[in-house]
Parts: sequence; C-alpha cells; structure tokens
Amino acid sequence: MADAPYRLSLRIYLPNGLRLGPGKIGLLQAVAAQGSISAAARAQRISYKRAWDLLEEMNRLLEAPVIETMQGGKTGGGARLTATGIALLAHYQAVLDAAEDKAGTALQAIAALCRLETAPS
Repeated sequence: MADAPYRLSLRIYLPNGLRLGPGKIGLLQAVAAQGSISAAARAQRISYKRAWDLLEEMNRLLEAPVIETMQGGKTGGGARLTATGIALLAHYQAVLDAAEDKAGTALQAIAALCRLETAPS
C-alpha cells in the first residue's frame, strides 16, 4: 500500500462495545516502540490521561490485558505489550491487509476518480 494512491482506514466495532481503529492501534504500536505510556502518548500527540483511558478500555473489554506496566525506580519503569496486545496488533493488521487485497481494484478505481489538484478558492 506504500505506493498506492489511497490510504485505507479501518474501524472494527465489537459486540462488547470495544471499537478498534487507527487511534488505539497506533497507541499500542507506540507503546511497543517507546516502552512507556507517557512516551507513547507524546508520540501520538495525545494526553497521558487519554492514552491511559484508551489502554484501560482495551484492558477492561478484552479477556486479558494488552499492556503491562513496570513500576519506576532504579529500573525506570515503563510499559510493554502483553501477548494479547501483540496478537491484537497482528490480527488487526491481517484484517487490514485482507480488506486491501480484496478491495484493491475498487480502491484504485475510486482513487482514479479523484482530482489530483485542488480548485482555487
């Protein structure tokens, strides 16, 4: 999709009320990359409280937590994805890849209908 003239965004609505989309998935990816909730929040340009609330929502609505935190001190604390968090990222990416594979031709046709320049205002 890197060379594609479009970007696909996907939101999944689950029966228990959990909604998974680019925001929560991006936050999980940032926690994995940064090793802390506060650094992940900064990377996603959201408040620490917002990041914590989103992670807690996922932890509450999934059968197992998506992250685990380590207390600060000499080791510095931090956060990392659990096996559930890692699996959630992989499954979300698989759904996104499958959607793009299945709809690729139609998405390219939609992109071809778009103007490449914007009209003067």
